[in-house]
Amino acid sequence: MAKPAITPSVLSMMTELVKLPSVSSTLSSCDMGNIRVIERLASWLEPLGFKIQIQPILGHKDKANLIATLGSGSGGLVLAGHTDTVPFNEALWNSDPFTLTERDNKLYGLGSTDMKGFFAIVIEALQPFLDKPLKAPLIILATADEESSMDGARSLVQADLSGARYAVVGEPTGLKPMRAHKGIVMKGITIKGRSGHSSNPLLGNNAMDAMHEVMTGLIQLRQELALKYQHPGFSVPTPTMNFGCIHGGDNPNRICGQCELHFDIRTTPGMDNDELDTLIQKILTPVAERRAINIGLRALMPGLAAYEEPADSEIVSLVEQLTGQPAGTVGFATEAPFFQQLGMQTIVMGPGSIDQAHQPDEYMALDQIQPTIDVLQQMINRFCVS
Repeated sequence: MAKPAITPSVLSMMTELVKLPSVSSTLSSCDMGNIRVIERLASWLEPLGFKIQIQPILGHKDKANLIATLGSGSGGLVLAGHTDTVPFNEALWNSDPFTLTERDNKLYGLGSTDMKGFFAIVIEALQPFLDKPLKAPLIILATADEESSMDGARSLVQADLSGARYAVVGEPTGLKPMRAHKGIVMKGITIKGRSGHSSNPLLGNNAMDAMHEVMTGLIQLRQELALKYQHPGFSVPTPTMNFGCIHGGDNPNRICGQCELHFDIRTTPGMDNDELDTLIQKILTPVAERRAINIGLRALMPGLAAYEEPADSEIVSLVEQLTGQPAGTVGFATEAPFFQQLGMQTIVMGPGSIDQAHQPDEYMALDQIQPTIDVLQQMINRFCVS
């Protein structure tokens, strides 16, 4: 059956998607909606017979998920990705970030590899299946805000995905399957003391002195976590804790009245993110009581659990066979844990390289497109047709 004339070419679709700005950011000055990207994807998929559901993200103007389903029943395959991009500095680009530009067999543009290009490749890959009866549904899922809050993926429930059993998260991995990544929590600790003249420490309550004690305790916790949790599949096999920024005081001759620390912890599979709050609070409470000082702990972003798909699961075995590569691990976080929580076997695998993401002159190599189409078509055939 000939390809429907309404479906643009892969490069045309990539061009259209890159052209639509959809930056998500924790900074309100940079943040924008993704609804135009969602509507464009829907305009291509609905004429192909997909049932379209546009799911607004509560509390976020002009942000939504797209759930496009071909076929009916339970089970089937989800091909998932995010429609937002990171912020950018146009002055550092050698071409317009919103114009897909081909040079040296590479396609340059913001989101070309992370990860709007994946959707164009998916739509091309599904063309041969439009006239075939599906035994299980094929679901194309496009989410909002992966690069900031992951609120798009957080809003999903099992009913949205027809009880699908398998999911591919198309993040750029050079088409090498990845079955695990670390989780992340970001925390802020604020200590409010009392300022005063530095000539007499009794006149105040130094928040920076208290923060020194807190950081000493956190360093000890970091060492304990590294001894307790080991995962040999990662290049850094232990959890990490990074002190990212600290601010306090205002002058050398004033007792520091307030101090704030921001840090992150990268968790390994098997760790409980919620347990970390308890462990951290055990450090803070004695310092606060001993120094009679106020210490607050808060999350800087919703935590993301670590992800690991068993090495012997059906989807891992299949993608290893199709790609000829053993499943590995990645250091960056993805939406994969949310699909696992919804009961799906999940793999992270897509075209392009993470090395090109989040930086000027992001690109996808042209030679990644056809191999990705081939692998996706074999997966659709296995999980939805045969």
